[in-house]
Order: sequence, then structure tokens, then C-alpha cells
Amino acid sequence: MIPDELLKKVRWIEITTRKVVEDVLSGQYRSHFKGQGVQFSEHRPYVPGDDVRHIDWKVSARTREPLIKKFEEERQLTVFLVIDGSGSASFGSSSRLKSEISAEIGGMIASAASHTGDQIGALIFADQVEKIIPPKKGKQHVLRIIRDLLSFKTRTRGTGLARALDATGRIMKHGGVVFVISDFLAKGYDRSLRRLARRHDVVAIRIADEREQSIPEVGQILLLDPESGEERLVNTSSYAFQKWFKEHQNELEKDRQSAFKGGQVEVLNILTKDDYGEAVVHFFRARSRRKK
Repeated sequence: MIPDELLKKVRWIEITTRKVVEDVLSGQYRSHFKGQGVQFSEHRPYVPGDDVRHIDWKVSARTREPLIKKFEEERQLTVFLVIDGSGSASFGSSSRLKSEISAEIGGMIASAASHTGDQIGALIFADQVEKIIPPKKGKQHVLRIIRDLLSFKTRTRGTGLARALDATGRIMKHGGVVFVISDFLAKGYDRSLRRLARRHDVVAIRIADEREQSIPEVGQILLLDPESGEERLVNTSSYAFQKWFKEHQNELEKDRQSAFKGGQVEVLNILTKDDYGEAVVHFFRARSRRKK
């Protein structure tokens, strides 16, 4: 049985994302992501002028007639969501947690893929890959993805982003679209991101909170690392702390930009206080203009 509270959240995501999906996302999302390329359609007799590289020699030997492989464009996309379920995703200084925003954006993208007949799958990770939903079509499948994004609790708390990206590369046998929805508070994932982006159209959706970027000078407070569980009493008014915090954030940002640039990955940055629907729509519209 699915708890009533979870059913209400699923229904709320369905209602709030439907207008965005139908009015904007479906067409622009679909027309500006590439399909899988070409797929085999049928054989036909060879005629002078055909590219001999397309001759199917095995079949031709059986039929004793040179036959050409005929191909057609593959229209169906496989869309895959890589969702960060680490400890840091449970943080939010406004009314929403990063994990909630991730689930709702994932639901919006899944709905867009469903409206256009594409397959949609998902992977949820923390320190390890903890949940894999193989790509399929259909409304019930999309609802299952949304339910899992909202309700699944990871066993580990760290951020094994590189492992998740490598696992996605193994799951996605053919070229498709991968949305990585994370706060990207991790290290050592740049090579994995580049490998994935060589075969797939990868979009990074970074969910952040303003308190992760600046801490007000309010004296001593107890800080908790949600991934390690470590607690530390710090003086936020001290020059040394503010200097360390700023340098730490700058280093993380430098690593992120280097990874995104190296993989030629497009990035959408969203704060927990933002209207994420507007941010996603603006991203797709801007991407649409760039691709024309």
C-alpha cells in the first residue's frame, strides 16, 4: 500500500508539472535532443552507385544476390535520470529540501518523455548506486519513477557521483539523454562525466541552497556534516572561518566548472528558493534558440 501522503505528493507533482510539460517542455525538449541515430529497417537489392560498405555479405551469400542494408532514423529517445540521494540532498534552508526539488524536476522531465513516447529510466545513488529503474514507456512507469524519487531512502550517506555516472554508462547501451540532478558536492567525477558525455547528451541540473554559498556571521553555531555525521562548533563571525569557507566554496566551484567544461555538459543551476518550473522552462527555451 502506498501511504496517502505520498499519493498526494505524486498527484501534486502531476498537476503542477502538467501545464509546463504540455505547453512548453514536450515540444522543445523533444526537438532539441538527438535520437539514437539510425536503426536497421530491411534489405533491398544492390544497384550500381550504392555504397558497398552497406552490403550485408552474410545474407547476400545465402540468397546469392547482393543485398543492401536499409536504415531509417531512430526517433525514439532513451531518457535517463541520475538522482543524488546523498546526505547533503536532505538539506534546505528555505521551505524546500534539495531532495524534494530533485524529485519534482525529475518528475517533470519524466512526464515530458512520456508525452513524446520516449523511454525513461532512473538511478538513485548516494555513496553507492542504490536504486535502478530500467527505461520503459508508459504513464504507470512514470508514476512509479516519481513515487520512488519521492520515497526511496538511501542506506548510505556519501556522494559516489563517479560510480553513478559509470553505472549509467553501462546501463545506457545506445546514445540517449542523461539528466544528472545533484548538488555536485563531490570530487573525482570529471573523467566519468567526460566518458558519459562522449556517448550521450548530458545535462547537469545542479540543486543548491543559498546557505551552502554563504554563512552569515552569527557567532558560534553547531554545524553537522549530513554525509559523515561529524559535528563541529564553529565561530561564524571569525575571519579565519569565513576565509576558509569562501576558499572551500571557490575550490568546489572550480572543480565543477572544470568537469562541466571538460565534458561539454550544459548546466542548469537552481536554488531551493527558486521557482524551479520557471528555471527549467527558461533553460529549454534558451537551449531551443541555441540549437536553431
